[in-house]
Amino acid sequence: MTATATPPATTSRPGIDLGDCRTRLVGHPIYRLVDGPDRLRRFMEHHIFAVWDFQSLLKALQQRLTCTAIPWVPSADPEARRLVNEIVLDEESDELPDGGHASHFELYLAAMVRAGADTGPITRLLDALRGGEPLGGALATCGGPPAALEFVRRSFAIIDCGETHRIVAAFTYGREDVIPDMFRGLVTGLAAGDPAWGPFRFYLERHIAHDDEQHAPVCRRIMARLCGDDAAKWAAASSTARECLESRIALWDAIAARLRSGGL
Repeated sequence: MTATATPPATTSRPGIDLGDCRTRLVGHPIYRLVDGPDRLRRFMEHHIFAVWDFQSLLKALQQRLTCTAIPWVPSADPEARRLVNEIVLDEESDELPDGGHASHFELYLAAMVRAGADTGPITRLLDALRGGEPLGGALATCGGPPAALEFVRRSFAIIDCGETHRIVAAFTYGREDVIPDMFRGLVTGLAAGDPAWGPFRFYLERHIAHDDEQHAPVCRRIMARLCGDDAAKWAAASSTARECLESRIALWDAIAARLRSGGL
């Protein structure tokens, strides 16, 4: 009798498990509800806080994957260093349509002013932070929408966790990977040719282009380099990614409830 060879065992590399969170977020009804100027202004007044803490997540990545200290020493992973610095260049100093450069946060804030949205709460937050107020106190006194402030607190809980793979997971799967599909739903609702929404449309389209074609693939490469074949790191990254998406869904739920109730 000829012995039957036993096929070699196959193993699959660990990865990110988002469950149905991404599908729920991309299909959220908020994108249909933001259907007019007043509702879009209210949306922006909430969303600006997520735009701001996006920049804080990015700086956390830069601190952990590059060297920002003096005296300088080379960070451990030159490839990750290059990839992160490319994203920082785009997000912190992007080219403007009429010349010059600005961060995407500053672009969004200018879009709010152009559209007539209230920038008071986010401006008070920044003023308090510039004056040395701790983040918790600045959030408590800025007068921002409660759901937006809670979103920021959850983001900073991850920033402060001290685990690089979790911070990268939050940035990759909670932001760069999903933002293009979220923003496409908003772009379709903007009135073409209306100058009031031109800067906001530019912001959305820049993020769709940058994140889809460049940033999301780069972030996934960094994620793979950090976690490798470590199942525990992948599990923690997956849990963090789902937490971030659930946090965004909670923010969208709160805005949608306000819009449905007529709270313009």
